[in-house]
Amino acid sequence: MRVKISKEANLPTKYGDFKIQCFKEGHKEHLVIFTENLPDIPIVRVHSECLTGDTLGSKKCDCGEQLEFALNFIAKNSGMVIYLRQEGRNIGLLNKVNAYALQDKGYDTIEANHQLGFSADERTYEIVEYILNYFNIKKIKLLTNNPKKIESLKDIEIVERIPIKVKPNPHNKEYLKIKKDKMGHLL
Repeated sequence: MRVKISKEANLPTKYGDFKIQCFKEGHKEHLVIFTENLPDIPIVRVHSECLTGDTLGSKKCDCGEQLEFALNFIAKNSGMVIYLRQEGRNIGLLNKVNAYALQDKGYDTIEANHQLGFSADERTYEIVEYILNYFNIKKIKLLTNNPKKIESLKDIEIVERIPIKVKPNPHNKEYLKIKKDKMGHLL
C-alpha cells in the first residue's frame, strides 16, 4: 500500500483542540483528527465521509450526529477520529444522490444500492490498520455500532466497543431499522 502522509497540524474546533494529519491513499485523502498525548489504549472512531449528513445536516441518516458525538466524546476522553473518504458507503456522491432518488420512490438504502449495481456496503478498512500502525497503536476502544468495522481490524486488539447513541428522527427511523435488521448494526 502506497500512502503519502502530511505533516501534523493544530486543529482548534468547537468540540475541542485537536491535531490533524492526512493520509493519501491513491486518490483518496483520509484524515486523522486526534488529541495530543494519546493514551496507550485510545478511543477510536472510524467514520466514513457523508457530505450530506456531516456538512449539510441531512436528517435522512445519522452520520452527522455520530461524527459530532465522536468528536465531543474524544475531545473529553482522548483518542482519534479516522475520517475515511468513502462517501455513500463508498459508492461516491453521484451514486449516493441517485440512491436517494430511489429511496424517495420507496426503496430502502440497501435496495437502492442494489438497483444501482452495488452491494449494500462497498466500504473497506485496510487503511485503518495502516494508520493505527503508523501511530504505533495495537489496542483500541472502538467507538462504533457497525460489526463490519469490528471484524475488519484483524491485527488490532479491540478491548472495548463503545456504542454511539443518537436519537432517531422521523426522516431516518426506517434507515436505522434497516441498518439494524439487514446490516446487523448494534443499535
